[in-house]
Amino acid sequence: MWIETVAPERAQGKLKKLYERVKGPNGEIDNILRVHALRPHTLEGHMALYKNVLHHSANRVPKWLLEALGVYVSHLNGCEYCVAHHYEGMRRLLDDGARAERIREAIEADRPEDVFRGAELAACRYAAILTRDPSRLEKADVDRMRDAGLDDGQILEINQVVAYFAYANRTVLGLGIDLAGEVLGLSPGDNDDPDNWHHQEART
Repeated sequence: MWIETVAPERAQGKLKKLYERVKGPNGEIDNILRVHALRPHTLEGHMALYKNVLHHSANRVPKWLLEALGVYVSHLNGCEYCVAHHYEGMRRLLDDGARAERIREAIEADRPEDVFRGAELAACRYAAILTRDPSRLEKADVDRMRDAGLDDGQILEINQVVAYFAYANRTVLGLGIDLAGEVLGLSPGDNDDPDNWHHQEART
């Protein structure tokens, strides 16, 4: 990382409390979270956004698809850190390694149509435009998702996930965050408790 961080054993005060909330099974703190150490309030904001956008029980878009959209957006932004983490989360949620690999190959080729159809493909196409050239989006792009069977609440979920990954990717790329010491694919547990930020293996 290109800026100073604080190791878990050196954390004090609010940062220590936040680290306790986000730590993984072995006490590890993901580097994308450690990078907030000098301004703990930004870690708190990041986690509140992440948990509510991607890991909330009120979401109706399948979590594996939200993770897949995160992988796609991260690939388009050149953020290998987020690709690695969220591909692993998607793979665990799908519980189908071969399918997960086909999705990754399609994403890397920028050909989501090779693996997705209908509402899933419409979501990917919207995500690609919102990531690459957001000012080009028109109401017709949202209408295409609606015509594919997504309701407006699901469209909002997709929009928020794509927007979150734009933020996360730029946090990673702008501060030189790498995968050193990381356990891939951990995510906040207990979808029904928005205050539970402990990281564990991805689950539905």
